[in-house]
Amino acid sequence: MAFKPKYSITDKILNSLTAIASAREIIEQARLIPQWEAKLRRQAILHNTHSSTAIEGNKLTLKQVEALAEGKTIVSTNKDKQEVLNYLKALEEVPALAQKGKFNKKTLLNIHNLITNNTLKDASDCGIFRNIQVYVGKRIFDGTGFKEVVEYMPPGAKEVPKLVGEFLQWLNLRETWEINPVLLSGIVHYEIARIHPFIDGNGRTARLFATLVLYLSDFDHRRLFALDDYYDRDRNAYYAALKTVDKKTRDLTKWLEYFTDGVAFSTNEVKNTVLRLGPKAKRMRGSQIVLTSRQMKIVEFINSHTKVTNRDLQHLFKISAQAVHKELVKLVELGVIIPRGQGRALHYILKVDD
Repeated sequence: MAFKPKYSITDKILNSLTAIASAREIIEQARLIPQWEAKLRRQAILHNTHSSTAIEGNKLTLKQVEALAEGKTIVSTNKDKQEVLNYLKALEEVPALAQKGKFNKKTLLNIHNLITNNTLKDASDCGIFRNIQVYVGKRIFDGTGFKEVVEYMPPGAKEVPKLVGEFLQWLNLRETWEINPVLLSGIVHYEIARIHPFIDGNGRTARLFATLVLYLSDFDHRRLFALDDYYDRDRNAYYAALKTVDKKTRDLTKWLEYFTDGVAFSTNEVKNTVLRLGPKAKRMRGSQIVLTSRQMKIVEFINSHTKVTNRDLQHLFKISAQAVHKELVKLVELGVIIPRGQGRALHYILKVDD
């Protein structure tokens, strides 16, 4: 039976979608200088990484995640650190993970491999569909002792490849991408969580895949939203929302009410930040500074590492010193970066107005 999502557009969903559209319009029209856009994007990646891994039990704080991303040494278990590094890498690689209309099983397996590399008990389970029955449960105290209670029993292992195939076939249809991108992302999130294709890492895979859909649909092409923060701020509400889908009818309406409310929360957070940066944007002269993909990556690199050298960029882009120099000169002319030091000590930092 082919996959076909079932849901209704309620007043609550409509209200959320309206709020999302209003906030997103302000964000899209914001004349942010590249330095600030890169900073907002980096913050979104760090917050999503912290929240998505924390939901699954990772003990690192946001400050520790930030320190780890900067290459600093932190005190934690190797597993917790690796989970964070994996998710950071996966989020940074979102633009290269897939193309619209060309999803296949390898796409999903690659995402899972990225986020679970060197973190599972059995390394052979990374990037592989599960071959055993798993369940989602929790330990409760019944008055005499603790016992495990099954909260969700996903489809059998033998069903997984077929269910994933049907789901991806639907996702590759042109008409599927005519669905509102927020609703589409919510549907994708739930269906991957429902199928539970892997032994572990299903929640992170579902959330990352939903993020990928928002990017590919051009809804979050600037990658500024930290939706996973919304789930982490009230995990019980997140789990409860996932359980609102009836096992027989699979009606997603209640889940999508929750999901669209979450996106509305996230877009409103970014909108408020953009509005606070308003005075900085107004001081810009002329039109919005538009950078090439490579130039934006240079800005993001400096935002992550505080500075950059010609040699850093030679390694990053695999291009000559002369080619790197041209890019740096252009960014200096645009007033995006400024040089510091001389000779071998020459490096570049972001120029951020006070």
